[in-house]
Amino acid sequence: MHAVLRLRRRPLSVLLALALPAIAASGAAIAQDAPPAERAATDLEQVVVTGSRIPRATLEGPSPVTVISKEEIDAQGYRSAFDAISALTQNTGSVQGEDFGNTFTPAANTINLRGFGPNHTLVLVNGRRLVDYPLAYEGSVNVVNLANIPTALIKRIEVLAGGASAIYGSDAVAGVVNIILKDKFEGTEVNLRVGGTEQGGGQNQRLQVVSGASGDRFDAVFGIELLHRQAIWGDQRDFMDSLLDQPAGTALLPTQVAFRRNAQSNGFIDPGAGCDAVSGLYHGSVQRTRNPRQGWYCGSNEASPAFWTVQTQKKNADAYGSLTWRLSDRTEVFADLQLGVSSIENNTRAPSWTSDNNYFYNQASGLNEIWYRRIAPEEIGSAHANNNRFLERSWAFTTGLRGSFGESGWDYELAYNRGRYENRTKRRQFLSGINEFYLGPRLGTRNGIGVYNPDPARLYRPLTPADYQRLTGFYESQNAAWIQNLSFTVNGDLFELPAGTVGFAGVLEAGNQGYSNRPDARLGNGTFWNTSSGTRAEGERDRYAIGAEINVPLFSRLTASAAARYDEFRFAGRKSGKGTWNLGLEYRPFDSLLLRGSASTSFRAPDMNYIFAAETRGYNPGMTDYWRCRTAGQPYDDCDYSGLAIDYTSAGNRDLKPESGKSYGVGLVWSPSERFDVSLDYYSIRLEDEVTNLSSSRILREEADCRLGATVGGESRDINSPLCRNALSRVLRNPADAAVQPNQVRRVLINAINAASERTDGIDLKSNFRWSAGRYGDFSSRLGYTLVLKHDYQQFSDDEKTNRRDSLDATDWRSKVNAGVTWNIGPWTSNLVALRYGSLPNSDGSGRIAPYTRYNGSVSYRFNERGSIAFIVNNLRDSRPPADRSGGGWPFYPVGNYDPYGRQFWLELDYRFR
Repeated sequence: MHAVLRLRRRPLSVLLALALPAIAASGAAIAQDAPPAERAATDLEQVVVTGSRIPRATLEGPSPVTVISKEEIDAQGYRSAFDAISALTQNTGSVQGEDFGNTFTPAANTINLRGFGPNHTLVLVNGRRLVDYPLAYEGSVNVVNLANIPTALIKRIEVLAGGASAIYGSDAVAGVVNIILKDKFEGTEVNLRVGGTEQGGGQNQRLQVVSGASGDRFDAVFGIELLHRQAIWGDQRDFMDSLLDQPAGTALLPTQVAFRRNAQSNGFIDPGAGCDAVSGLYHGSVQRTRNPRQGWYCGSNEASPAFWTVQTQKKNADAYGSLTWRLSDRTEVFADLQLGVSSIENNTRAPSWTSDNNYFYNQASGLNEIWYRRIAPEEIGSAHANNNRFLERSWAFTTGLRGSFGESGWDYELAYNRGRYENRTKRRQFLSGINEFYLGPRLGTRNGIGVYNPDPARLYRPLTPADYQRLTGFYESQNAAWIQNLSFTVNGDLFELPAGTVGFAGVLEAGNQGYSNRPDARLGNGTFWNTSSGTRAEGERDRYAIGAEINVPLFSRLTASAAARYDEFRFAGRKSGKGTWNLGLEYRPFDSLLLRGSASTSFRAPDMNYIFAAETRGYNPGMTDYWRCRTAGQPYDDCDYSGLAIDYTSAGNRDLKPESGKSYGVGLVWSPSERFDVSLDYYSIRLEDEVTNLSSSRILREEADCRLGATVGGESRDINSPLCRNALSRVLRNPADAAVQPNQVRRVLINAINAASERTDGIDLKSNFRWSAGRYGDFSSRLGYTLVLKHDYQQFSDDEKTNRRDSLDATDWRSKVNAGVTWNIGPWTSNLVALRYGSLPNSDGSGRIAPYTRYNGSVSYRFNERGSIAFIVNNLRDSRPPADRSGGGWPFYPVGNYDPYGRQFWLELDYRFR
């Protein structure tokens, strides 16, 4: 009779590994008492976790790792891998999602661990790097898109929220996300999910099929996921479908639909009965409106939400296949292929027109005038006709050889992976003839300003869908990114110490990555109205790395680990390289308690877009000149200098320095029984020479603060500080004594720079508790909590530090809770999950919005061993996002931090065929 010891793999949060030293000792005693043949049969399964490349029988190491299983993704109501990861408490940073204002990457899903930005988290699939999204996030940084990972193929997701550059490479500054896909599967499983939202929009269907087989020599897995989802529009939510929904209770001025303005006085020219002609637009809401300071115009309370999608329309087809072939007992070859095709549509603003060169000389009135017209859905057929369209294709291929060698069984892997991501973006824009359509022929110039003799009735005459089709056209950009890597890893046992075996892992890597953005050649040649010449941007860089890791049992209850790595990048005729290291300690004073600590350094080369981006000239619509608003004593949402189209210039910077940082962590894990465990960890991450591309809005806010000596929240600013000198130099204005538009912003310069430093400290608390209620079933509960203790930012070395944790200009959460309970009774399983988000600043920086809690739930029934049915509800209470009552303006909630979807529901059927 053979004595066989098998350790089952469990989620890391269960932490049963704390008892493994005692179990292993018991197993060793059994093996010693058994005959030699029986001792050879003892099997201790090794588990590889994201925190280390060394296979270990312990599930907790010196750095905390969170594991999310496929079953948890489904049961807790997450729609995708992205939803599950973004719900983690360590994901405290806000990101641009699919909703308002995301004009650059609305088709991509990104995360922001520890608030360092989505480009500081390394995302892997099966431990391998992914190709970047072809378009830069916020037009600045390179990120990985999590939207195309087929959830049906996910085995588990491992997240290490902390510095891991010495183990995984220079990207891992704020953490590592490793999505592990299935490599074995027997039979065929079909999953069908259909759902929608209670308030309308967002209807969706998803079909997943996974099939696989195994034999003596092979393992094969194949899966496909098909998704179709309708958009959710801003006017489908009753708390944001009108400016009259203002939660502060103060009336907002209606959105401008049509106006004439005196460029000298900035006052409106009364349209008189002109508004009657457009009164039927925007659901009949357009009316003659008076601004107390500027006069009369045509406005609507329902114009803002009509063209905004708060969730994109999406069609996805994602497939994955994996094949492993065993050449012998010690050698196997493997290959996998991932494919994705996506068609996405979104809308971020209404089509609008502003007169030639912003203002023109009106021959009839003898004034320099500004004319403006905002187009309504009724004029173009429907808001859908103005949609931006994204067609995307991606693939990733990996092949390699792995096995073992030597008497002690050293393992190795030689792998090559390659990937490509293509994006074609189509946007609709007015053709150049739009000026003549509204103003008539240009009659010449006067002091460099165009001269026209327009008919005012033309401005207020509604378009027809045929007019819109004739006056507009689509322009396209072709974008691509690619990556390839060759890696060789080896790991095994070096030698024995009295306390155990010394483990070693080594890695060699070489790779190349690049991107290309090709704008439409017709931009800037006069085909389209108000567009500048698009310049092609592209670049490549090579990467080389060598690293090693060692695990040393110093004593029976004290283990040390160390790692060192050197990464080098070659780009633009430059080399940029640096070594990084990692140290870890694990001390178990007794079997149920682990004390741990880690320290590491990080190094990160600048994003390729920061380096290679061509000079871009464009304009930001809907901008606010904060300085002029504040000097006029006007609130931002009711200001004469809001809603402006402000030009900007941006370009790459090949002289940027690499970023470097340090990460520290200490913590404990206590597991007194199989029913209860708790962990508490402190983290500190510091980054120097951080590269940042300031937004136009942020620069204008800083300029206003510096000119006035203080922020809206009362924080002082020194106009002679490096931060203020930099902000003032980036805002180009007309002279104060200019005859027309004095002090008007002409352009904002938003080139990338190396910021001085950023640091965040905090604590993570995790706990699990399991109990049985006898005939009433079994229960389990879980709790995750992250509290940000400090988040400081210093733009220049001699500036004062900015407290981003408590600043009224920051948008990251200071705390986050993810808690849940599961009840199993017979074939029934129920889940309830609560997500609590900490307070956020008001949009005008005058105070804070209270914390917000949302609940998700699911009930599933297994009707036989092969099939189950489930009903899943997100946002059980149909809670609205927390209202911003500061007068910050529509849509009245913190955009980018919360979604306005409301209650969502799905019915899911899962069946497995033999």
